[in-house]
Amino acid sequence: MKTVLAAGVFDLLHYGHIRYLEEAKNAGGDSAMLIVIVARDETVRRLKGHGPIIPEDQRRAVIEALKVVDGALLGHEEMDLIQVIEQVKPDIVVMGHDQQGIKAQVEKVNQVLNADIEIVQLKQFGEDDLNSTSKIKRRIVEGAGTPP
Repeated sequence: MKTVLAAGVFDLLHYGHIRYLEEAKNAGGDSAMLIVIVARDETVRRLKGHGPIIPEDQRRAVIEALKVVDGALLGHEEMDLIQVIEQVKPDIVVMGHDQQGIKAQVEKVNQVLNADIEIVQLKQFGEDDLNSTSKIKRRIVEGAGTPP
């Protein structure tokens, strides 16, 4: 059984998140175990300049409740990927289309730990109108409902 690691903020859970997690688990094959790292509030503030809408404990609980997910953990505030990898021991790390920065970090971890973790980068899932949290927030602010 392969262990697959995926990570994200998962603020305002949407269809793009679900597709990402399904594809991540599929990357490990039929009996894969999917472990998801949910970004801490402080990490989101540091990276995006603002905190998430949903608090970290609630975001983690929502992700863990999804049937495709076998376990969900809060990330390390220091964004220490080596600690995460040593804790989870993944065979595969899956990145979303917008997570290019993780690849270099995993390659460095592979060198430091003399590991052979497979890195899989997923493509964007179409041009769905609401495939990102920022698009959903914009739609809410604009007061628009479901498109015709």
